[in-house]
Amino acid sequence: MKQMKVDAIKNGTVIDHIPAGKVLQVVEILNVKKHHVMMIGMNLHSNKVGKKDILKIENHFLSQEEVNSIALIAPSATLTIIRDFEIIRKTKVEIPKFIENIITCPNPKCITNSEKIKTKFTVSEDESLSVRCFYCEKKYKIEEVRMEI
Repeated sequence: MKQMKVDAIKNGTVIDHIPAGKVLQVVEILNVKKHHVMMIGMNLHSNKVGKKDILKIENHFLSQEEVNSIALIAPSATLTIIRDFEIIRKTKVEIPKFIENIITCPNPKCITNSEKIKTKFTVSEDESLSVRCFYCEKKYKIEEVRMEI
């Protein structure tokens, strides 16, 4: 099989093993500036999972809020930090137990939507990934909420 060569990045972050079709959601939630060089790979072959997406971002290192958001969208993702073309650290994302100020509560009657209160959610991995609002206590599947960083 022929392989396509993609330039290495000197400094930045590689987010690999994103579930196929989710990379654009990952890009949407990141605080990446328009001048950052990015490489997006979609539906690439993977021996482990069949198909995957990948994102390389030059000169951007993720905040903890960004990592938490990625974990909710792509719990199988791995993060690789690159400095001077060398891998400094490679880790799997971890689904946080609690998240603050990342998700907007879909409940229009929730106090977080009428007053300036930071949102807080408990994350659970029961039958599927879901979140429960700390204030109104309503539970939502991760696909039902909107993330904001």
